[in-house]
Amino acid sequence: MLAMACATLVAASAMADDVPLPTPAPRNRTSSAPLAVTSTPPVAVPAPAGSDAQPGASSNKGLFPFSLSFGKSGPPNLAAAFDGRQRALLDKVSLYLTSVQTLVGDFVQIGPDGRRVDGIFSIQKPGKVRFRYNPPSPIDIIADGSSVVVRDRSLETSDYYPLSQTPLRYLLADRIDLLRDTNVVSVSADDTFITVVVEETQIMVGTNRLMMMFDARTSALKQWTVTDPQGLDTTVAIYHLDTVKKPDPNLFVINYTENLK
Repeated sequence: MLAMACATLVAASAMADDVPLPTPAPRNRTSSAPLAVTSTPPVAVPAPAGSDAQPGASSNKGLFPFSLSFGKSGPPNLAAAFDGRQRALLDKVSLYLTSVQTLVGDFVQIGPDGRRVDGIFSIQKPGKVRFRYNPPSPIDIIADGSSVVVRDRSLETSDYYPLSQTPLRYLLADRIDLLRDTNVVSVSADDTFITVVVEETQIMVGTNRLMMMFDARTSALKQWTVTDPQGLDTTVAIYHLDTVKKPDPNLFVINYTENLK
């Protein structure tokens, strides 16, 4: 499923820069190419030829901006393999993630089959997020600090998961040190982006990969890609970011009895 959203900020409101539009990432590969994020709604990417599924179909796990099998086990951390520059990059983006306590903005998401959906999101740390997908997607996702609920309005269902099982915990932690708290397997930078890749492996599940891309100048998070154990990618880009606006606390309330009969 997925799906994750989070250098001290120097502006009350930040806007994502225009970046090139790639073709949808092929199955079983992780693409580091950034999505197109502009000040206008992105152009929809059509589903692959022969697909009979409709946009927003709740059966497509690519609609979710995170993986629900992102556990805490994994191979030994590779921290010792990083040089001083790489460690400095990790410190820089860790400081950014820690400094952001509230965040609201827009997102656009591409699933494993190339389908594109969008919406708005709100973050209140620690542990709270709301992804509100625009129609025709029926999905609404809420984290209240301990649990994540995935609601399907068309089916009138709600599925609940521990927040600790998703990489959202990295973006929603009150404080985060990527080198200490995650299993970072690579970090690199160019003139545009700092790219950090985290992997977690579970014996019964396989390996999940989270690739986060940060602005090289401001350290602001621009997008992430989650690759599940089958090698399928879900990419989320965030833009029109505001770190000052305070989200409504009611956005993060989960009604655990809503779908009980």
